[in-house]
Amino acid sequence: MADAEVLAEVYRGDFLESVHFGHAVVARPDGTVVDSWGDPHCIILPRSSAKMLQALPLVECGAAKHLSPQQLALVCSSHSGEGRHVRIIRKWLKDLNLTEGALRCGPEPSRDRHLLEEMIRDGQPATPAFNNCSGKHTGFLTLAAHMNAGSDYTEPDHPVQKAARAAMEEMTGVDCPGYAIDGCSAPNFATSVRGLACAMAKFAVAGQKSGSRDQSAAALRDAMIAHPELVSGKGRTCADIMVAANGRVAVKTGAEGVYVAIIPDLGIGLALKVADGASRASQLAIVGLLVRLGALDPRHPIVARYLQRPIINWAGIVTGFERPAPGLLG
Repeated sequence: MADAEVLAEVYRGDFLESVHFGHAVVARPDGTVVDSWGDPHCIILPRSSAKMLQALPLVECGAAKHLSPQQLALVCSSHSGEGRHVRIIRKWLKDLNLTEGALRCGPEPSRDRHLLEEMIRDGQPATPAFNNCSGKHTGFLTLAAHMNAGSDYTEPDHPVQKAARAAMEEMTGVDCPGYAIDGCSAPNFATSVRGLACAMAKFAVAGQKSGSRDQSAAALRDAMIAHPELVSGKGRTCADIMVAANGRVAVKTGAEGVYVAIIPDLGIGLALKVADGASRASQLAIVGLLVRLGALDPRHPIVARYLQRPIINWAGIVTGFERPAPGLLG
């Protein structure tokens, strides 16, 4: 196996203070590796970067035929629990004749600072609709209802999760070596970095065939690109990148330093995993790689900020900066 390579650097003054190592792969739909850093075959838990894969069974079986692009974007999201996110989730649950109690993701405070402060002032409790995974879970409930399956949809042997695992294996081309329970209580199925990049490449070229899976993958991809702030939230990295890309890219973060990108006009997919799990490093690395591939303009103000992100102390003094490893930029 290849060793992990440097994906991001952190400077304090002129001193290289920290480095983040990891693995990254650019791949085509047939699994061909276009470029790689570290070990393409490294087995990882994709965490929330796999949400569009977990959502495929919902769309391809017809259970999502009445869902809007906004709902499809939320199925793929790790949202901030902003008011717009929660309103869509609550309306969707009402349409299913369900309450938030049906969600198994657990309650989470809003990540929107102003809304959180308002909720604290008003004594409003955190509820499952605010959970960053509530869109995925509402999608699971929709699929479970379509299947006439039980409400215990997070169990690994539930039909919903069996369908998610099958979609994962078929899209990645990797037999899942196991799973772990994610932060939202659903199983997260392991795969390789190369397999994850290959799956993203299949999303990139989706829509060119008439099959249900191909059309479903295109619908999820297009919903993400059309509604970046539903996929994450205002000012979050996923939304920043998709806004800067101006419709050229869909991206999705995952916990513990995972990031994926779908690049339709190049017909390729990208996946990376930072070995120490640092999200600051995965954010920098994904931007650097997208610049390398020509999918982001380094002159765009949002992009430029990630290419050399200042570190500012409490006195407002710039003490250093973070950047993608120079080797990622070509």
